[in-house]
Amino acid sequence: CASATQGVIRIAGSSLRCALGRSGITHAKREGDGATPAGVFELLGVYFRPDRVIRPRTRLPVVPLTPDMGWCDAPGHADYNRLVARPFTASHEMMWRADALYDIVVVMNCNVFPAVAGRGSAIFLHLARPGYAPTEGCVAVSLRDMRRILVLSGPGAVLEVGTGD
Repeated sequence: CASATQGVIRIAGSSLRCALGRSGITHAKREGDGATPAGVFELLGVYFRPDRVIRPRTRLPVVPLTPDMGWCDAPGHADYNRLVARPFTASHEMMWRADALYDIVVVMNCNVFPAVAGRGSAIFLHLARPGYAPTEGCVAVSLRDMRRILVLSGPGAVLEVGTGD
């Protein structure tokens, strides 16, 4: 790959270009480290901005985003690494973003079942910034590749991140 912050993911026999975390790939994910965890992650469900993009074609569960949705990233909170309703007093990410990154966002089973405090939260597959600029620890792909991934995905679909060259 071109740099530590760009790589290739594998899904359903396809290899696709992706952006990775600003700190590259890690095998020891920690909250806030800016690294993308290496591993094989089940795709759990999809959220999308219905005011910006059409509903993705996929066999995964699909939920339209609303402005009151957030994702808890406070390691000490009972809802750590879970969808929450805003306003929310603990630290969280807004799922309804001003930029396009979460216009389509896929929850990966990374520290979800069970969520272990401090092992990383909101590790999503989402849309890439121009030039595949680094993420905060997520995996990001083009809109075209996201749609391709989702068409191929149903229950049990897995995404391989940093598991080989």
